[in-house]
Amino acid sequence: MAKGSSEVSRFDAKSTNRDDEVATTSGVLGLPLKEIPDIPLLTEHHGATVISVVNQKGGVGKTTTTINLGAALAELGRRVLLIDFDPQHSLSVGLGVSTRQLDGSIYNLMMDESTHIEDFLLKTSVPGMDMIPSHEDLAGAEGGLMNVIAREKVLKRILEPVLGDYDVILIDCQPSLGLLTVNALTASDGVIVPLECEYFALRGVALLADIIGKVQKNTNPDLKLTGILPTMFDRKTVHSREVLERILEAFPNHVFDTIIARTVRFPETTVAGEPITTYASSSSGASSYRRLARELISIGGTK
Repeated sequence: MAKGSSEVSRFDAKSTNRDDEVATTSGVLGLPLKEIPDIPLLTEHHGATVISVVNQKGGVGKTTTTINLGAALAELGRRVLLIDFDPQHSLSVGLGVSTRQLDGSIYNLMMDESTHIEDFLLKTSVPGMDMIPSHEDLAGAEGGLMNVIAREKVLKRILEPVLGDYDVILIDCQPSLGLLTVNALTASDGVIVPLECEYFALRGVALLADIIGKVQKNTNPDLKLTGILPTMFDRKTVHSREVLERILEAFPNHVFDTIIARTVRFPETTVAGEPITTYASSSSGASSYRRLARELISIGGTK
């Protein structure tokens, strides 16, 4: 029997590698090359590091980064929890979850104090990686929280019971700097900012930095900028290189060396409902996120 088109695509994806190396900031800009060490597997699991993946601009790779960084960390023996905190629920869709058949989502946890996070955990196809799905209803959460006492700390309260069960919790935030994003930042230890390598993407970073500063001052003094992640890098254009130079000038101590380059594999993984690390395991995209996971650990962004 002939294979279906999806089977052929999946087989080809795992059998080819069109790029020979991972793009890096040091390599592209001719700086001293950075070696990212191998990371040992964890033998003890406790005290999760919570990281929000944030940018108020849409389409910069937040969901792609949350899913694939999470999967790469799970490959390194980390217990990972992904939180879909976007009403567009792209992370849920990207992991093959049908939001029409959900018994509950992060919205229920945000709006009903009698709920328990343990009842909403879903296993993913990646061993060691769980998730909390989202739903369109989450769009109404900001209005529903307006009269709640300490409304900026609702997500922090929700996550507290499972902090000891995971090593890393990644929060995929909506493209907005409203109350939901403030909740995510208040609950987090660190922030990763995916930044598309094009000029207009730089314009909103100052506003995001201002929001982070306000959260540090008012609700979470321990919040840190973990790093700026260059995404959608096009190796063939001078423009991408020039923007990368400007990102490094603006954030000289906070730019990841690992770059996420453009590849057709990422849209394919959304259709497949799985991370690139399993869908196209030998691809440059998978290698990039595996390197990013090692880099994140090596710089102390998580254990």
